[in-house]
Amino acid sequence: MTSRLYTTLAAIFIATAATAAGHLRANQIGYLTDDVKAIVYLGNRPIGDYTVTVVNEAGRKSAPDSIAVKHWDSAFTNAARIYVNSIKTPGVYRLELTAPGEETVRTTFNVGDDVYSRHYINELPLNYMRQQRCGFNPVLGDSCHTTDGFRVLSGDLDGSIVDVTGGWHDASDYLQYLTTSANAVYQMLFAYSNTPAAVWADDYDAAGLLGSNGVPDILDEARWGLEWMMKMNPAPGVYFNQIADDRDHRFAGLPADDNVDYGMGAGGRRPVYPCSGKPYGLQGNLNRSTGEASSVAKFASSFGLGAEIFKTIDPAFADSLDRRSAEAYTYATAHPGACQTAPCVSPYFYEEDNWADDLELAAMARYRATGERRFVDEAVGYGRLEPVTPWMGADSARHYQWYPFLNLGQFELAKAPELKVAREFARNLRSGIARVAERGADNAFLNGIPFIWCSNNLTTAFVTQAMLYRDLTGDETYRDAETAARDWLFGVNPWGQTMIVLPDGIDASSPRDCHSALSNTDVHGHPGHRLLAGGLVDGPVYTSIFNSLRGVHLRNADRFEPFQSRGVVYHDDYSDYSTNEPTMDGTASMTYFLGRLAAAGLK
Repeated sequence: MTSRLYTTLAAIFIATAATAAGHLRANQIGYLTDDVKAIVYLGNRPIGDYTVTVVNEAGRKSAPDSIAVKHWDSAFTNAARIYVNSIKTPGVYRLELTAPGEETVRTTFNVGDDVYSRHYINELPLNYMRQQRCGFNPVLGDSCHTTDGFRVLSGDLDGSIVDVTGGWHDASDYLQYLTTSANAVYQMLFAYSNTPAAVWADDYDAAGLLGSNGVPDILDEARWGLEWMMKMNPAPGVYFNQIADDRDHRFAGLPADDNVDYGMGAGGRRPVYPCSGKPYGLQGNLNRSTGEASSVAKFASSFGLGAEIFKTIDPAFADSLDRRSAEAYTYATAHPGACQTAPCVSPYFYEEDNWADDLELAAMARYRATGERRFVDEAVGYGRLEPVTPWMGADSARHYQWYPFLNLGQFELAKAPELKVAREFARNLRSGIARVAERGADNAFLNGIPFIWCSNNLTTAFVTQAMLYRDLTGDETYRDAETAARDWLFGVNPWGQTMIVLPDGIDASSPRDCHSALSNTDVHGHPGHRLLAGGLVDGPVYTSIFNSLRGVHLRNADRFEPFQSRGVVYHDDYSDYSTNEPTMDGTASMTYFLGRLAAAGLK
């Protein structure tokens, strides 16, 4: 519930924003010492009218390194990027813009290799993932959906009971998808295996409750997902794709109180959909599935990487994962095509159209497990079918049409110097990065991401791919675009808002009125946004998308109204599920790049 104080502050903010001479946008967490350090100016006066000054903690003044005049489609007629790359000394700095007859425009920013590690930023996504757990929820101290579920669209097996309790809710609704959950599992396992182990804490046990158990919390969370995925694969050749459907949206309370009736009584068992290679849906709306590989190959890759990592932690668990990975890969190769999620009463679903990327990654998982060269050859074949993820450089795409948004199979082939194809796949990584960077080169935020639904997930994918490519090759060509995309998530955007829900105690403006029952309700006497800390919200969308979605609206005055553009909007408003709803898979996908940033603090 929005407080009177919050509403008053919002009104003051709007009045100030409308009359201020200009605005500066800096990364609200901070910059590493060797970062590209850019601060964005938006205003109605040319940047050349101002004297631009950098002030350190001792009051010493200096000029910025350079200023690049850019544009941004908004109410402000001028924009620029102000670079302060030469600042290498850790500390707090102030950037000031002064002009005769105007109030000084200023912002502060932090510099230091520990700016991410000091706030445990890389651990924040795990807080959100624990809050998203289905079954026993350690954050809420309650359980939900413990009777899931019953099979649908399964022929003679319709109505039969299966135990699929566990996993995570997909977003602020309580549906569960294999597609996004398997990607979340893989992203967390990948983050752990590609960053220093020292950056990952062990403060929680396997149930998500406070208390060390000798296993890094990121692996506890990944295992929670793996164990649920095993339930979604109850026997060889049996793969489930989804729990519940959009009838879920009839309920807007806390998960333990869910009273939706799927034909089994209010709050009863929920439907479990199989992976299907043909279009399906229960109440008239159908998806466009063409095969099962996109989903089943995700089983194979996540099980495969899980087997590698848990081999020394729990050998029996790892052996089971490896066997299931091999079975899933064989099944997926025999059932090529895209397996989409199921709509029901409305026409919305995850419109995943690609599948070769999933088989590419799964083939590399089998190569690492067996050392058999045939899997490399198969991965190369699949990788050449889609050398660049199609959203990269595009103006638009359908919802989750090209998923996962990051193809880590390309990286797995590029990082193996013993493979003759490594350079080819490194070039593929570069090509995708170049397309996005070129699309955003002229705007003040260097943002070349298409503003489709869940644009922040695409931004996260771009940051990760650019960081992996740079580390792999040493090529710094796209460092500015990489850092700009990262900074966008931490407040260098038109709205001056981080796109990650931050906890109290971090001095930053972050989402507080998210589309979530936890944000809408005080839980256990705590403001709901605290329980959402670490969640990545959907992010800005094209105005045309915002205007076309069913039920999306604003319930409060738009405190960001002066910063909206004609073509792109973002709202920190509960009723805008298109821009301000945290998502589980987008949040998990931040773990690698946040872990890499935190690792800088180990120096």
